Amino acid sequence: MNAAPLTPETLWPRTLEVTRQALATGALQPIATEARTVTVADATFQVRVLGRVALKERPRPAPTGAAQFNPFAQPEPDLVLGDVAPSHVCLLNKFNVVEHHLLLVTRDFEFQDALLTAGDFDALATCLEGLDGLAFYNAGEIAGASQRHKHLQLVSPLGPGGLRAPVEALLPELLGPGRVVAAATLPFLHLLVGLGPWGTPAPGARMLAAYRLLRDALGLGTASPYNLLVTRDWMMLVPRSRAEHLGVNVNGLGFAGSLLVRTPEQFDTVAALGPLELLRQVTGLLP
Repeated sequence: MNAAPLTPETLWPRTLEVTRQALATGALQPIATEARTVTVADATFQVRVLGRVALKERPRPAPTGAAQFNPFAQPEPDLVLGDVAPSHVCLLNKFNVVEHHLLLVTRDFEFQDALLTAGDFDALATCLEGLDGLAFYNAGEIAGASQRHKHLQLVSPLGPGGLRAPVEALLPELLGPGRVVAAATLPFLHLLVGLGPWGTPAPGARMLAAYRLLRDALGLGTASPYNLLVTRDWMMLVPRSRAEHLGVNVNGLGFAGSLLVRTPEQFDTVAALGPLELLRQVTGLLP
């Protein structure tokens, strides 16, 4: 991968440039969906319904014990934004559902359920400096991962009203770093922590400390599946117990307030059940 190094200043212009080129060449193939909403208290959850053309079964990732395979070893050049020093590459998600969906991939192969490292968070800090959006990590197949090679993901603010994620409307005011809380408005097992002012030094190190704090507070083992959500201001960790409920798969974006369903009938199921109850059913259940 010989892409030019990315900086916070070049990330967004490069995203727009590569997106235009990748759409023109066909390298980027957005998945058509119909956007619908379900109101939950003060939050507007987004539920996207797949179009008919998109209703193909996605390949499932190989079992963790299988031989190593690196699906990002030779990404399509038209999708690559550039290197994120020292150990990551940033590229477009080829089959994106939301616009400007970036993947932050480790240069060397690591398993998707591996613990996040200082290098991962330093690379993420560079990208969040350039795009004040929502980052997420699906730790393992049960958490919604579709590839076995370690990658974080970053999307533009999902809104509405400039929110990085719809679920932000349900979050309490968070205290400074080191103060772990659970939102009374979220009926599933999770913990939150504030990251402090973004402009303070060493954002990568602060994110790493918050990540370890949340893992310890929830008692997660090294192989426990979970979803991690990260913005410039806060981090949320959600342990997972299963990949789906009533046939609806959930990944990290679901806990941000953005769900994907395959059919209008599945949308009706989610609307009747309620998005928060769907999320509760795929986490470690609260007493």
